Amino acid sequence: MGLDNVAVHWPRTGRFYDPVAPAEFVDFGEIVEIPRISAPTAALAEHIAKTGTIRATAYTELVDLILGLENVLYATEAAAEDEDPVIDPDGCSWIAGGVEKFVAQHRPHGEVVTFESVSDVLRSLLADGRLAEQQLRWLDSRLDRLRDENGDPPQWDFTCAELGVLAAFYRRCADRGFAVYADAAPGRRPGAQP
Repeated sequence: MGLDNVAVHWPRTGRFYDPVAPAEFVDFGEIVEIPRISAPTAALAEHIAKTGTIRATAYTELVDLILGLENVLYATEAAAEDEDPVIDPDGCSWIAGGVEKFVAQHRPHGEVVTFESVSDVLRSLLADGRLAEQQLRWLDSRLDRLRDENGDPPQWDFTCAELGVLAAFYRRCADRGFAVYADAAPGRRPGAQP
């Protein structure tokens, strides 16, 4: 089952959230015209421009690792409280800020974002913290859990540009007061009662 993050109007009126018109994201289509843009980055930008939605499944592990929580893009905290699985505008700002900071810190390591480069960037970010030793142990345990039964890491194949587009989607939602509905059930209308 895939996960879509759908831009919706905030707050909800009535029984459903109203999806944001794709016209609010149409300028993301300009990214496709950038010379030498990677195919995944162009596909993400084009999908956002046409739908006001992100197919978030591919990014969930990485975003969780960057932000230090579980199932961020699934909005599980809200769902656990018997609320709709929605990331409010402040949450969108927090996600955007975390991904933006990560991308800025990753650039010196190159454009390609892999499991190993993510590990290096996060280690350098945590090493200067007040509780560095404890946070580095936490990071090691999170990285170990992401490995498969053979000890192999996930085969992430992202670029900084692609993650920049991802962050820009959440930044746009935050700046314009939109929320993001975490739609994990294909064809379910945002805000529909289960």
